[in-house]
Amino acid sequence: MVHDIYIIDNNNNELRDQLIESFRREADEYKFKTITTSEIEVALRNIPSLLIINEDNTDINIVEFCKSIRSNEDNSITPIIVISANREKEHAVEVLKTDVQYYIKKPLDDEYFYYTIKNIVGLLTKNRRVSPLTGLPGNVQIQTEMKKRLLNKDTFAILYFDLDNFKAYNDVCGFANGDEIIKFTARTISKHVHQIEGADNFIGHVGGDDFVSIINQTDYDKLCQGIIDEFDRYAIDYYNEIDVERGYVEVANRRGIIEQFPLTTISIAVLEVDSKIYKTTLEIGEVAGQIKHKAKAVLGSTYVINRRRF
Repeated sequence: MVHDIYIIDNNNNELRDQLIESFRREADEYKFKTITTSEIEVALRNIPSLLIINEDNTDINIVEFCKSIRSNEDNSITPIIVISANREKEHAVEVLKTDVQYYIKKPLDDEYFYYTIKNIVGLLTKNRRVSPLTGLPGNVQIQTEMKKRLLNKDTFAILYFDLDNFKAYNDVCGFANGDEIIKFTARTISKHVHQIEGADNFIGHVGGDDFVSIINQTDYDKLCQGIIDEFDRYAIDYYNEIDVERGYVEVANRRGIIEQFPLTTISIAVLEVDSKIYKTTLEIGEVAGQIKHKAKAVLGSTYVINRRRF
């Protein structure tokens, strides 16, 4: 995952260049950008992983400026580091009261600054993950990625993945085996989504057997069919030979009556999003729910694509 870090500095790119050098071995993971105080909306619109404010090179009241950042709903938990030559304790405390995570006094120690950034970004990433099972980002980050693209007026697609008859599998084979299918599903989706070249792709785990991917425009049919082919080919490895041969599992319902359920398959709902049509994540969710319903209504692994209309 790429971490976008914005440096607020009105004078020059010296601090940015210093950090690029410190993180040169991790250049693919950490992206540093310098903006001026008047361009703060650019950073907030992209919901960055971290904001670094060089107080000495700004022309604003730092306390009020930090309060304004915190008032932005989408960036209420975005970490902030303020670096300053002001060594007065009272000033540092007033800045920290605005929910700034670190106030670092100059001169900067490169090694100390490096690990401060690395650790704070790493901690936020871990806290945003709700799935220790798959290691994929959860709902907070999913919503963040959707909002970021809407705010930037991007055209993108959201893929919703859901396993069919998964509860029946859990009832027969147990939760431990169910966890293995969920991990297999995560690996399969990740493999095919990350094969798309030149795209800013994202994969999240909503919870249980539900997954989400946010991608740029691509050949959705090819992507979905590739995921389905691999899932159907290897999902049967998680069943015993008898269940595979007959094509279903038997589960007793609450009244003790044996019911038959097909083997687990995967349904994919694809919604192509244009910011001219969709303004909020709630609107996206409502339409996506309709597409998911259509996909789930089809027996076996399938996908349904809702392309944008002009």
